[in-house]
Amino acid sequence: MDFALSEEHRMVQKMVQDFAQKEVGPVIKESDRKQQMADFVLPRMGELGILGICIPVRYGGQGMDYISLGLACEELEVLDTSLRVVMSVHMGLNSMALLQWATEEQKQRFLVPQARGEKIACFGLTEPGVGSDVAAMVSSARRVGGNYLLNGEKMWISLATKAHNALVVARTNPEAGSPDEGLTAFMVELNSPGVTTGDIHGKLGVRAGSTGWIAFQDVRVPAENRLGEEGEGFKIAMSCLDNGRYTVAAGATGLIRACLEASIRYAKERRAFGREIARFQLVQQKIAAMTSSYEIARLLYLKAGWMKNRGQRNTRETSHAKWFATDASFAAASDAIQIHGAYGYSDEYDVERYLRNSKGAVIYEGTSEIHQLMQAGYALGYREDGRLRCELPAFDPQLWQAEK
Repeated sequence: MDFALSEEHRMVQKMVQDFAQKEVGPVIKESDRKQQMADFVLPRMGELGILGICIPVRYGGQGMDYISLGLACEELEVLDTSLRVVMSVHMGLNSMALLQWATEEQKQRFLVPQARGEKIACFGLTEPGVGSDVAAMVSSARRVGGNYLLNGEKMWISLATKAHNALVVARTNPEAGSPDEGLTAFMVELNSPGVTTGDIHGKLGVRAGSTGWIAFQDVRVPAENRLGEEGEGFKIAMSCLDNGRYTVAAGATGLIRACLEASIRYAKERRAFGREIARFQLVQQKIAAMTSSYEIARLLYLKAGWMKNRGQRNTRETSHAKWFATDASFAAASDAIQIHGAYGYSDEYDVERYLRNSKGAVIYEGTSEIHQLMQAGYALGYREDGRLRCELPAFDPQLWQAEK
C-alpha cells in the first residue's frame, strides 16, 4: 500500500485551496448572509479547470484522476460547503454520468462544454413528495414520435437557476412490473420551452449556494437526449449517486478539518481561569475526536477514490465514507461551537456557518438512515449490487491525458 499523494495531487490541492481561500474567502460571509452565490464563482471554477477536473482531455477536461476530484472537494469545503456542492452536482451527478453512460455524440454535445465550464449542469431526481423513495417518482416522459413529452417537478435541486443542462429522471412506463424499471434518464436543456425554474431561500445552511426547483410542462425532449435505454433510469440514477456521494464524503472530510483548525486556533487564543482553554482536558477530548474523525473520513474517501481509479464497484465503500464523514462533520461542528462558547453562537466566527452547513449532508444523497440500512444489508448478505453493476471507466493516464 502507498498512501503518498503524487506531485500532481499536491498541485491540485494547492490550486483549489488558493482559489477557495484567497478568492472566495473574502466574500463568503457576505454571500452567506445574502443567501446568494457570488457571480464570479462558477465562471472562475470553469477557468481554473475545476469543473472538469477528472474528465479526459479529449472531452474538455483536465485529465486527472478520481482522487484529484476528492482532494478538490475536500479543499473547497474547508472554505464553504456551497463550493463543494457545485462539484457534487455539476461533476458527480451529471458530467461523470455522461462519461459513464453517454454516447459519443452526447459526450461531444453535453460533456465537452460542461468540462470546459462553458455550460453548468445539475441533476433532477428529488421531487416535492419523493425523497429517498425514488421508485415512487411521478414525473413522466411520454414518447411522441422523435421526442418525449416531459412533465413534472423536481425539488431541492442545486444550481437549478444557474444550470444550462439537467440530467432528469422520469417515469416512461407506469405499467412496469417493478416500480424502478419504468424510469428513464434524459439530458434536458433548461432553456427549452415549458421549463421554469426558481430559487429556494430560507435554508438552514449552504446559503452561499444555489438551491431551487425545476418544473416541466409538456417539454419536448429529443429522443437522442435519452441516456441509456428506456427503463435504465433507476440504474443510471444509482450510479450517479455513487459519484455524488463520493464528492460529499470528501467534502465533509474538509469540513471536519475546518472545524478542527478553527478549534485549535481559538483554544490557543482564548484564556479562562488563568490559562488557555486548550489546556483543559474536555477541550482536548473534543479536539482529539475531530482529529480521529478527520483521519478516518479521509482514509475512507481515498479508498473509494482508489477503487474508482481501478474501475471497481464502490457503492458499499462510498456509502460508508459518506455516512461516516457527514455524521462526523455534524458532530465536529457542534463540538467546535462548544469550544468557542458564546462566540461560536454568532456569525463572527465561521464555526456557526459550519454547523448550519453540516446538517444538509446527513440528509441529501441518501440520509444517514438510508446508509445505515445499506451497510447493514451488505454485512448481513441481504444486499447485492449485481443488477446495478456499471462502473466508471478506470483511470488511464495515457488515455485521459492523451492530448495534454
